[in-house]
Amino acid sequence: MFLAKSPTIIKKYYPQLVWDIPNNNNKIYLTFDDGPIPEITDWVLDLLAEYNIKATFFCIGDNVEKYPIIYQRILDENHVVGNHTFNHVNGWKTKDEIYFENIEKCFKQVNSTLFRPPYGRIKKSQLKELSKKYSIIMWDVLSGDFDAKTTPEKCYSNVIKNTQTGSVIVFHDSVKAIENLKYALPKSTEYLLEQGFFFDVLK
Repeated sequence: MFLAKSPTIIKKYYPQLVWDIPNNNNKIYLTFDDGPIPEITDWVLDLLAEYNIKATFFCIGDNVEKYPIIYQRILDENHVVGNHTFNHVNGWKTKDEIYFENIEKCFKQVNSTLFRPPYGRIKKSQLKELSKKYSIIMWDVLSGDFDAKTTPEKCYSNVIKNTQTGSVIVFHDSVKAIENLKYALPKSTEYLLEQGFFFDVLK
């Protein structure tokens, strides 16, 4: 169970988190979690190049360590990277000290002050400490590509029905998301471009 659109009340309750980026230029922000992964991340990068758009990749440190060539390609093609912990750690289920160590281990691989907590789960104590160093990025629109119960068509619908100017959109360049991703990402991208949106990167 997940919400395709982050509720306004949650955004107001956690104003220190970045949920969206309001602007007057029709800018939206495409993000990918859990990579880099062979073939899948390359496929995403090929698609982004085809449409000449940039995105932000929240990378798992262990994957960066395993697949440095793919990670370097993300950088070489001028996309932005962010920290997604070294082992995709759930903040709710992890002691703060261990959580912070895992994030710092990822930082050694991914030199970025953008951080997205895996599963969007982070304790207030973790948030307080991490905010000293990182911009903590959540999302406005969740495609649901990771969910086996979500059809490719529903994943596409989640994106196009909920995206508005300033939206931060989440897809996953991961094995479990591949079927939904390969259907929904190109169709969503084409639709959003036709609607006059511009893709920008997080900073």
